[in-house]
Amino acid sequence: KYGDKAQLLEAINALKSNQIAVLLDVVVNHKMGADEKEPVRVQRVDAQDRTQISDEIIECEAWTRYTFPVRAGQYSQFIWDYKCFSGIDHIENPNEDGIFKIVNDYTGEGWNDQVDDEMGNFDYLMGENIDFRNHAVTEEIKYWARWVMEQTHCDGFRLDAVKHIPAWFYKEWIEHVQEVAPQPLFIVAEYWSHEVDKLQHYINQVDGKTMLFDAPLQMKFHEASRQGRDYDMSQIFTGTLVEADPFHAVTLVANHDTQPLQALEAPVEAWFKPLAYALILLRENGVPSVFYPDLFGASYDDTGGDGETYHIDMPVIEQLHELILARQRFAHGVQTLFFDHPNCIAFSRSGTEEHPGCVVVLSNGDDGEKTICLGENYGNKTWRDFLGNREETGTTAAG
Repeated sequence: KYGDKAQLLEAINALKSNQIAVLLDVVVNHKMGADEKEPVRVQRVDAQDRTQISDEIIECEAWTRYTFPVRAGQYSQFIWDYKCFSGIDHIENPNEDGIFKIVNDYTGEGWNDQVDDEMGNFDYLMGENIDFRNHAVTEEIKYWARWVMEQTHCDGFRLDAVKHIPAWFYKEWIEHVQEVAPQPLFIVAEYWSHEVDKLQHYINQVDGKTMLFDAPLQMKFHEASRQGRDYDMSQIFTGTLVEADPFHAVTLVANHDTQPLQALEAPVEAWFKPLAYALILLRENGVPSVFYPDLFGASYDDTGGDGETYHIDMPVIEQLHELILARQRFAHGVQTLFFDHPNCIAFSRSGTEEHPGCVVVLSNGDDGEKTICLGENYGNKTWRDFLGNREETGTTAAG
């Protein structure tokens, strides 16, 4: 779809030659596009409450057999069949769409545990839902991980849709890949929930072996950009993962799911994005991520919920390059917060012996002022606006 293996490896090598680490996106929640259909037995499931499973067993056919004939067993002899899956969304003979639990040796107790409790049990998401209770399946996914690491020499992984995958599996899988990797891997998982308690619970379930994207913070940025001066900036980090557990938080302003017309649409308006990026790039808490279109722009056409087609332009965010540079040059040393006003907040970084510090002031309303104590090392110093928004300079009081 996006190129062949040679092109992938060429891209990886280009990134690494420019000192950019490479994370592979891992999607092992489901499969789609089987090679063959086979006879299966299924039960209908209530789409709004997945714990409600019909007692009626339907004899039918389903596309659940993956043989990969073109590969001819070159990479793996494993054949995926209905015993590798717990659910599907389409059956034939009779033809019917919906959510169906497959009846096999592993699904007698229903869906997997240690998944999100949305919809009663959010094990099933789409397609042919992989069942991790089948030991052969978990071993095959571990084997695939070893193979792809050998082929790509990646530096880590992004784990997709982990709220739909039992936590015990990813705890085991991460332990395995870290053990066989030549160097420690950076691993971040996408558990998209705005309830920080759920994120913390998942981190505990996997013994802290992965970081998580801070979905609650991204929603805060979305809301702040929509509400303008009515949003209380002093509470911007309340209820976020980076506040509750900064060592396991990967912070973000936007991603491919939150952009307009996408599954988790929660766009941050362009005027607020410089503030949002300053809050994740210049603070000491969390590992920040930058969305590619915010650096380089993007445009596309897509269909809205009303069935109409819309054109979307995502502009380059001015000063984002400068904020990244500011992180490298000035985001060092002890952090002090001045979140004492709903429309004007600030924080400072003390700097180190090797690197200077900075003061970051943000406002979503009228002009305001802040009194900030920086310590005697910064007495009688001249300060300027690194982003160039203001031409005048300021001088700190002596001592």
